[in-house]
Amino acid sequence: MRGLWAGLCGHVIVVCALLGWVWTAPGSAQPFPSRPITLIVPFSAGGPTDTLARILSERIAAELHTTIVVENVAGASGTIAGARVARATPDGTTITIGHWGTHVLNGAIFKLPYDVLADFEPVAMIAMGTQLIVGRKSLEANNLKEMIAWLKANPGKATAGTAGAGTGAHVAGVFFKEKTGTDFQFVPYRGAGPAMIDLVAGQIDIMFDQASNSLPQYKNGAIKAFAVTSPTRLASAPDVPTVDEAGLPGLYISYWHGIWAPKNTPKEIVTKLNAAIVAVLADPTVKARFGELGQEIPPVDQQTPAALAAFQKAETEKWWPIVKAADIKPE
Repeated sequence: MRGLWAGLCGHVIVVCALLGWVWTAPGSAQPFPSRPITLIVPFSAGGPTDTLARILSERIAAELHTTIVVENVAGASGTIAGARVARATPDGTTITIGHWGTHVLNGAIFKLPYDVLADFEPVAMIAMGTQLIVGRKSLEANNLKEMIAWLKANPGKATAGTAGAGTGAHVAGVFFKEKTGTDFQFVPYRGAGPAMIDLVAGQIDIMFDQASNSLPQYKNGAIKAFAVTSPTRLASAPDVPTVDEAGLPGLYISYWHGIWAPKNTPKEIVTKLNAAIVAVLADPTVKARFGELGQEIPPVDQQTPAALAAFQKAETEKWWPIVKAADIKPE
């Protein structure tokens, strides 16, 4: 009887295996991704980081044969989103897009419940950008020298919009003040998108803004652009001079973006996410969209997790001493 029962069980196992009905033990690993992925954007909808996330998300989802939900978690210069991602289950279903501000500057400015270097797994560098120094359309200046002269003639009266205290726009503004001897007020918003709305409406005077956020409004004639914070002009805005050409040499700020997962996300998941992102970044349509926003896609060898980790570390070593020496604090 035992022999007959064993034989029947053996036949059942063989049939189940052939039909793909093999039972999976509870807690055993399933192929990634087995569930939708949430892509956390640390700022409000409509801003530059959100725009890049939405360009990428649908295409990455297609590469991975899954759904990607873009979720905006704004506030505290991106630190609320950072804390959420750092605490998330490290299974690849929660990832975040971030940049120079969220994953470098925040560590020098805020007392964080996480470490910007140690509590995330770098996935891929996705874009290298810059800032534009821009102003409302009715501003009484037509170039950077005239803008600086106007600020000096109106000390403490002008307003500069930022995506929050301690963000890249804020840090750039502080350096600009020190470099030019000017004085103006910072107006923090819950993202660059809302700040740009007020700049277009003439409610604030100037911004030190990511090119991806400012270029559309500049090209539409809604704002003025005085300079780009890089040593070379933007291909997408060749008429805007560099800070060197405009009379403020050396004020270079690279506003790069990357993708991170929570620390201890399995290497094979990070590798799969990276491969999907690299494939998307090679798409000519994506390259064109990024170019329109003043963003350059880095070379393939700089899109690896290791390359992002090394670059982020180098940026931290460069900017933390500068930020701390300037005593930049959250407002």
